[in-house]
Amino acid sequence: MADLADQLALLRRKIARIDRKYDPKYAGPRPVAPPPAKLPDFSSRIENAVSGEIVETEHGRHFETERLYERHRRYGSVDISDLIDLPPDLLHSLSGGAIPSAHPEKWAFLDTETTGLAGGSGTYAFLIGIGSIERSGFRVRQFFMRDFAEERSQLAAVAAYLSRFDVLITYNGKTYDQPLLETRFTLARMRHPFARMEHLDLLFGARRLWKLRLDNCRLTHLEYQILGVERHGDLPGEVIPSYYFEYVRSQCALTLVPIFHHNQMDILTLACLSALVPQCFRDPAQVEVRHGADLLGLARWLLAEGRDADAIALMHRAIEIGLPDALLFRTLFEIASLEKKRKNEAAALAIFTDLVASPNPCRARAYEQLAKFYEHRERNYAMALEMTISALALEPTEELRSRRRRLDRKLAKVPRLL
Repeated sequence: MADLADQLALLRRKIARIDRKYDPKYAGPRPVAPPPAKLPDFSSRIENAVSGEIVETEHGRHFETERLYERHRRYGSVDISDLIDLPPDLLHSLSGGAIPSAHPEKWAFLDTETTGLAGGSGTYAFLIGIGSIERSGFRVRQFFMRDFAEERSQLAAVAAYLSRFDVLITYNGKTYDQPLLETRFTLARMRHPFARMEHLDLLFGARRLWKLRLDNCRLTHLEYQILGVERHGDLPGEVIPSYYFEYVRSQCALTLVPIFHHNQMDILTLACLSALVPQCFRDPAQVEVRHGADLLGLARWLLAEGRDADAIALMHRAIEIGLPDALLFRTLFEIASLEKKRKNEAAALAIFTDLVASPNPCRARAYEQLAKFYEHRERNYAMALEMTISALALEPTEELRSRRRRLDRKLAKVPRLL
C-alpha cells in the first residue's frame, strides 16, 4: 500500500512539472470564480417593473396588469370618449352581416406577443392583451406568463375575461392570433373561448380602403399615416421573442417593459382604427375622405358587393378629388366598362373615346372596346377595322389579329359602290 501511495505522489509531481513547462496557466492554484452578482429586487420581480399583480387560478399562477386610457384623452385623430358612442350596427357591413348589432362595450380588441413569428405548436403567446371600451375610457388588460409552466393559468384567465364579450376584433388575427391561441388551448387540454364569438379581422377592411394609396397596411404604418401618431422608442416586433427569452434566462423583468408598452399601443391603435374603418363601409356615399384613392378602394368593395351604381358614383367622386395618373386611367376604363355592362352605351362610348385620345396604359383596350362597338352595334366594319389596327399598333395580341382578319373578310363581302 505504501509503495502505491509513493508511486501516486511521484506521478502527481511529474504532471505538475509538465503543466508548468507547457501551459503556465496551470502553474498556480486555479482562481475561484466570484459569485454572480445578485440582481436587485426591482429588476428581478415583474410586479416591481410593471404595475400589476400575481393572479392565482385553479391551474396555477400568472401575472396581470391593467391600463386605463381615460375618456378625456385623445389618441391621434380620435377622441377616446367617442368610442363608447359608436353605433351598435357599425360592424354590420364590414363583417358581411355576421355582426348585425353589438354594443361597443361588447367588443374585445385582442393582440398577442409570442415566442416566434412563424406560429406552429412550438410557439407560445407569452403576453395576451385585451382592450375594451368603457364609459370611463379604454381599458387594456394584459395576461403574462412568467415562465412556460404558467400557460394554463394564463389561458384560463383569458377565457374567463373574454366571457363578457360577444365580438372579437383583431388585426391579422384570423390568420395568426386566433389560430395560435386555439392551438395553445388545445395543447393545454382546455376549451378555447372563440367558438361563440364573432371575429372581425380589421386587416381586410384596412387593405380594401388604403392599399391603393399607402405603401403597406401594417398596423404601425396606419397608426402614423391615418391616426397621426408616431411612436418613439418602440420595440420592433421581430425582436420581441428574443427579449422574452432573455427574461426567462436572466429573470430581469426590466427587459419586458417595452414589450408591455408595445402591446398596449397596438391594441389602442386597433380600437381607434375600428372607429374609422367600419364607418367608411357602413355608409360609403356619405364618407368624408381627403384622398381619391381611398374612395376608389371603397368603390371596388361595393363592386364586389354587387352595388355597381354606388360604385360608379364613388369612382366619379374619386376622380373629382384627384387620382394619380396610373389610377386615373384605370378608373376611367372601369367606369366605362361598368356603364357598358349596365347598357348605358352612350356614357361608355364617351369615356372610351376620351381614353384613346391620349397615351395611357388603357389606350389599347379602349381601342378594342370601340372596335367591338362599331362592329357589333353600328355594323361599321371600316371604323371597327381602324380601331383594331390602332389597338394592334399598341398591343399586337393574337386576339386582335384574329379580329382584324375577321373584319377584313367582312369588308371583302361588302359590295363596293360604283
